[in-house]
Amino acid sequence: MPVYLNIAMIIMSILLIALIIVGARNSAVGNVFSGGSPVYHARRGIERTLFNATVWVSVIFFVLAILSALAVGTPQS
Repeated sequence: MPVYLNIAMIIMSILLIALIIVGARNSAVGNVFSGGSPVYHARRGIERTLFNATVWVSVIFFVLAILSALAVGTPQS
């Protein structure tokens, strides 16, 4: 079981890194065209989808980390 958790955590971590990099790249592009004003703007379209995906992948990663820690702490027969 811990092997599957480790594989799932590796996949989720790679996906999380990719989503964060793509999200940061999109916000930098938006700042070029908007002048980087500190005014709040609503997330729309792909920016909102990337944000939601990043949140969900990070929640799944956190749950997998807790499950992995619990699995290591239990004795195996």
